[in-house]
Amino acid sequence: MNYKKLGNTDLEVSTICLGTMTWGEQNTQNEGFEQMDYALNQGVNFWDTAEIYSVPPKQETFGDTEVIIGNWFEKTKKRDKVVLASKVCGPMREYVRGGGNQFETKNITEALDGSLKRLKTDYIDLYQLHWPERKTNFFGQLGYEHNDTNEWTQFEDILGNLKKFIDQGKVRHVGLSNETPWGLSKFLEISENKKLPRMLSVQNPYNLLNRTYEVGLAEMSVREKAGLLAYSPLACGYLSGKYRNNQMPKGTRIERDGKFWTRYDKHNSSKAVDAYYEVSKKYGLDLAQMSLKFLEIQPFVTSVIIGATTMEQLKTNIESVNINLNEDVIKEINEIQKIYPNPCP
Repeated sequence: MNYKKLGNTDLEVSTICLGTMTWGEQNTQNEGFEQMDYALNQGVNFWDTAEIYSVPPKQETFGDTEVIIGNWFEKTKKRDKVVLASKVCGPMREYVRGGGNQFETKNITEALDGSLKRLKTDYIDLYQLHWPERKTNFFGQLGYEHNDTNEWTQFEDILGNLKKFIDQGKVRHVGLSNETPWGLSKFLEISENKKLPRMLSVQNPYNLLNRTYEVGLAEMSVREKAGLLAYSPLACGYLSGKYRNNQMPKGTRIERDGKFWTRYDKHNSSKAVDAYYEVSKKYGLDLAQMSLKFLEIQPFVTSVIIGATTMEQLKTNIESVNINLNEDVIKEINEIQKIYPNPCP
């Protein structure tokens, strides 16, 4: 396994992060336990979850993934072996604390205490804001329309709440998710000026079908030591090749919940996947491993968040750290990006 520093800390996290959002929906607790056992044995010490998991989010499964992780901690007594990341959701449906803004003092405190209880731990290593409260673009939205009419918890107040959690020992570090360059820059500016906690990471989508992170946030990640935690690295499985030629394997997330997972079903996405598949075939590489390794080697990436519903998938994904991409492979990947630039932003 490979490791990188989390932000400007001395905390080393594996460059493969175990994603968990399928546990409680596509995976049972026993299957989640098996994944955690295997991943830890392979040197994966970094796990990511969220209060709204499992996914697709539903009232009846809210927090179920954290419960599974907490039960594993209780059973194995290995909490100290894991760098644990979780998230407080942004504005959500009414079943989550009445809906509305979630980063104000009352709601974010309830959120953290709920996560700690489900996870059966006294602290979370990296506590992240799942998506912004303010009106901005995320989850693949394009066509920014400025709107100053909505009320949202101000950056200084959010950081003040997070500082209280750190001072209480409930949180060790903090990070962002689905954030923009402006958002990250403001958080960093205010944390510096007000001596408040510093955002150490940005968990945003990044894969061969969506390299938009490279445009503005990549430079910030390197210069500010706030690295990317790349989610959806296989574009909901499209970059594993399993949906090529109009295939729809039984039990996959697209087959189960296709109306929810529409982000990567876009014009030219299948053409781009086919092109990347041909590169992997030419060089004797597994498409999924090639796709993951390309992300891992980027200087602005701290860790790549993988998710798997089968042990075979999990083993393939973790093994990606041990492959090499030569200059010719990287050149051909970049050429495809020029032909099909970010078909799924």
